[in-house]
Amino acid sequence: MKRLLFTLVMIFSVVALYAQDDKGYKDGEWVLSGVTGLNLSQTAMSNWSAGGENSVAGNAYLNGSLLHKSGNWLWQNTLVLDYGLSQNKTNGTQKTNDNINFTTQLGYSTNNKWFYTLMGDFKTQFAHGYKYPDRDNYISTFMAPAYSNISLGLEFRPKANYSIYLSPISGKMTFVNDDYLSDLGSFGVDPGKRFKAEFGAYLKARVEQPVMENVNLVSTVDFFTPYNDQFGNVDVNWDILISMKVNKFLSATLNTTLKYDNDVKTVDAEGNRKGAKVQLKEVLGVGIAYHF
Repeated sequence: MKRLLFTLVMIFSVVALYAQDDKGYKDGEWVLSGVTGLNLSQTAMSNWSAGGENSVAGNAYLNGSLLHKSGNWLWQNTLVLDYGLSQNKTNGTQKTNDNINFTTQLGYSTNNKWFYTLMGDFKTQFAHGYKYPDRDNYISTFMAPAYSNISLGLEFRPKANYSIYLSPISGKMTFVNDDYLSDLGSFGVDPGKRFKAEFGAYLKARVEQPVMENVNLVSTVDFFTPYNDQFGNVDVNWDILISMKVNKFLSATLNTTLKYDNDVKTVDAEGNRKGAKVQLKEVLGVGIAYHF
């Protein structure tokens, strides 16, 4: 886990070195930026000798930021929404992507680079999730899990599109608002409980950057370690969205998420509980997109 943490910090630091261009912000104005779109894919076959079957898949997404500066105060809100489905005859309809992620932060500065910041975030999903092909027992749903982090710290923001935030005073809350999953003790809560709170240290970094002509990168990475006997076990959540613009509306997107949560244990084929593992998800699509 320490090797993974070091690798993530190094990669994000290299990306940040190139975060030179930004839309900036003017005092008293609201600045809205981001990208939203819909990716679709289809496979159609007729008498195809190599085999296969018809299928269709779609994914809708939004990654946006709203920023307002007034004097020494800076308020920023970011919202990430993703939802995707695929369908074919053999597997039916399956969920491929599901994410709700909202962050708000209020900072005060006297030099427009270092901000004393209060931050809060909320993460969950829209619908039931399953470990396919098992459709009888769901493994997640709306508000199960849900995560919220409230923290107070210091943010370094040399430009509007790049920031690093460090908080030694952070509270991580885990919600499992579902009787079935709560009774199983899913996502680190005690069996039968719906809530778990941890106090610890938190680091968050975000960059929005054109990496070349018509190619934009939005990346956010979070690190949290609790002040208890698990100190040093770092929870990681790293999201990357690369949007490649073909023309005014057509684009290709690559969306990846890497997670590690020491409280989320795995289960082997025999049903035995094992330790936590790195989770990785990647979605590549072509469709329509609108940059704002």
